[in-house]
Amino acid sequence: MRIRATVAAVTGALALSALVVPSAAQADDAHRSTVLDAARAAQAASGAQSGAKSGARSVTAAGTVGAPLDLTFSKFTVNGGKPIAVGTSATKTVATTYTVTHAADVNIFAPGFVLDVSLYRGSFDNSTNELYGAKPPTCTAVSSTVATCKGQIAISPYYDLIGNADATTWKAMGFAVDYNGQNPENPDPTKIDFALQDGLGTTKLQRFSKLTVNASPEPVKKGRTITVTGKLSRANWDTLAYAGYSAQPVKLQFRKKTSSTYTTLKTIKSGSTGNLKTTATATVDGYWRYSFAGTATTPAVTSAADFVDVQ
Repeated sequence: MRIRATVAAVTGALALSALVVPSAAQADDAHRSTVLDAARAAQAASGAQSGAKSGARSVTAAGTVGAPLDLTFSKFTVNGGKPIAVGTSATKTVATTYTVTHAADVNIFAPGFVLDVSLYRGSFDNSTNELYGAKPPTCTAVSSTVATCKGQIAISPYYDLIGNADATTWKAMGFAVDYNGQNPENPDPTKIDFALQDGLGTTKLQRFSKLTVNASPEPVKKGRTITVTGKLSRANWDTLAYAGYSAQPVKLQFRKKTSSTYTTLKTIKSGSTGNLKTTATATVDGYWRYSFAGTATTPAVTSAADFVDVQ
């Protein structure tokens, strides 16, 4: 298990004793998880009903602290609506957009007011893992009660992912905290105003895929056999290395030198180590490639093209 993935287990009443910001060495976005923990702790301290997380907010008297904020999230998008493919080492950062609607007396731009969205898998009250942005969102007021926000989700394979089980559907939640002048590193949960909202949307996390090709011999005489090899692999988040993707249908495609269109010649299945091998007859100069359509956990990928000169 990675370092920061364990933070997801700190929820509910347990968060009351876990509001210290983690070491900066653990991750740039550790503070975002701490803010969410603060919101959960404030909810637990206030005794708010679990139904409040759906989006409806209680309107509290002016000056009251430690209570639900009259604030909701809507129109959420992440990565432009596309699945998020993550490799084995580089941090993957994707954009988020959403709208925040709040009461006129809720100042989301005030010092000590923090809001953002996060992704999680598992249940809302007891998530298995959570993902956050490395930087706070940029929000722009479009009226006295509505703001549009642009943020990000940053995913480090080492710090954020537990393993291959993370290649699944994730849900989005929104959270907001008003520390009411307290030190965010050690606040009293009973004095925090908060908002927690589930059901903003979903996205898929996928294991980044790679596909290679090699057509030989080069050059080749017309009518002779061309052998086309390659390999289909994908990120293994258990080992943080790439591994062959076996038993997957992969298309062998060819494009004449004088054409711009590829034609599928046959479909073969990858071997036990993701290896690919098939043969074809050399007829004209052209480009050979493999193409994989993808699965629920792995994105589609097409290899680079390998040119063969037919003499």
